[in-house]
Amino acid sequence: MTADSNAQQENARSQRAIRATAAAGSQRTTKHRSDWKGQTAAIYCRISHASDEDQTGVDRQERICRDVAERLGLTVAEDQVFVDNNRSAWQRKRKRPGWDALLAQANEGRIRHVLTYHPDRLMRQPRDLEELLQIADDHDITLHGQANRRDLADPDDRFFLRIEVAHACRSSDDTSRRLLDAMVDRAKDGKPHTGRRRYGYDKTGTQIIPKEAAIVKEIFTRYLEGVGPNQLAKELYDRGEKSAQGGNWTASRVRDVLDNRHVTGIRVFRGEEIGDGEWPAIIDRGMWLEAKEIRKYRAAKVAVKGEPSRFFLLRGVVTCTGCGKTMGGPAPSTSAISLRGWMFRDVTGLFRRPSWRSLSLRQRSICWSGLTWLTLRLRDLFRRRIGNPLNPTARSSPS
Repeated sequence: MTADSNAQQENARSQRAIRATAAAGSQRTTKHRSDWKGQTAAIYCRISHASDEDQTGVDRQERICRDVAERLGLTVAEDQVFVDNNRSAWQRKRKRPGWDALLAQANEGRIRHVLTYHPDRLMRQPRDLEELLQIADDHDITLHGQANRRDLADPDDRFFLRIEVAHACRSSDDTSRRLLDAMVDRAKDGKPHTGRRRYGYDKTGTQIIPKEAAIVKEIFTRYLEGVGPNQLAKELYDRGEKSAQGGNWTASRVRDVLDNRHVTGIRVFRGEEIGDGEWPAIIDRGMWLEAKEIRKYRAAKVAVKGEPSRFFLLRGVVTCTGCGKTMGGPAPSTSAISLRGWMFRDVTGLFRRPSWRSLSLRQRSICWSGLTWLTLRLRDLFRRRIGNPLNPTARSSPS
């Protein structure tokens, strides 16, 4: 065999080796730091509301990741920084917009490197890691941390990364178990659940704030007198009162107070009433139960498809003494606007949109006074004819 033949065979072998390596994919490609210069990279920062071992702030995480990118010669665009502040990576149902956006960018092939303070900032559930590895199989992604680097195409790095994520998941599981045990102990002792401050109480939920307690009593008293949540919220807003979190009063916040079992001293654990709590009540149990029954009655849901989700007391029975029209509730297919939950029928019997501007001042006064008079007497009428809603078996004797 001549020297030329040997050279040709060696050249052919080299060409086969290059093609075979390229066909094998990124798992057989040796990566060098010098090849990374100028390649695109993304930064991911996250901090959880839970008490993790490391609570490094997202600003500091980003600064550390940018230092790593500069040291490696990587390019980080302004729109390639993804942050999930106050987001848990362990809770399965918790959404992480930053993480979802990062995966979308990686799946489009716009990211070759992912920089994060530590892999447990990126993921604490094995399924999140497997999702990232699946994308990395197609786009050759390298993961960089503050102190280490993981090539997501390398079997050894994937093995170690799976161990790290499994350990982070186990740590979160242990933390969750300890927190649950602590909550169970508090429930057994009748102590209130910690969290957002409840209106009328301090942060601990055991000390009454007199000024707010007076407003809670006012809400219950006036609601039982027939004043709706919208009107109550408007009056509190006009007076400049603030909610427990410092926001303006709305109808939904008034309803939250009416539904809050803490103000009557009921201990709730995971949605179930387990007994009386060891803190002073603002509202007595009878008043709270009466408000609860009225709330259920006013906002009762009808299961029949096509029927209105609310029904109106004496709908189609009583007549307004001011305008002489029958009172009723809007039908599901209409766009009628109700007046304080009521509307009128016109002479044809069809629903129409009441034109408030078309009414004179005297007509408005008559209609509003009629509605107010009716609202104040509905409860008395209901009790005389049907009985106390808190004691359905009891009936008043006819007069």
